[in-house]
Amino acid sequence: MAKTSKTWAMLHAKCPRCRRGNMFSGRVYSFTTNKININCPHCNLYFEIEPGYFYAAMYVSYALNVGMSAALAMLTYFVTNNTTSPWLYTGVIIGGCFIFAPVIFRASRVLLLYWLSPKIHYQPYLDVDDTTANT
Repeated sequence: MAKTSKTWAMLHAKCPRCRRGNMFSGRVYSFTTNKININCPHCNLYFEIEPGYFYAAMYVSYALNVGMSAALAMLTYFVTNNTTSPWLYTGVIIGGCFIFAPVIFRASRVLLLYWLSPKIHYQPYLDVDDTTANT
């Protein structure tokens, strides 16, 4: 079995240790639930390493929102060439923040667990497909 790539696992919000289990329950844009699982359903990794661990995801989320806001402001300028209306930029940036909030919520936690957590390492022996039938 080939190892699951880190990029694919991050894009699909998979567990950083086994790269198989889902980190979140539900879909990104769902009215029912958009929360992180307590444990990985595949390797049973406890995602919140210590109490209050995901408060650090707020800083990652802030950085992602600032970057997205700058990109939206530049895109608005290149599309409209308007430099006189602050309400245009304010509306586009606030609308973009609301539209992309679920994506940034997930991305901040994925980035925190994959790149900013020295305690979690990829374990290739856990990266196996357990859906095969035992005969």
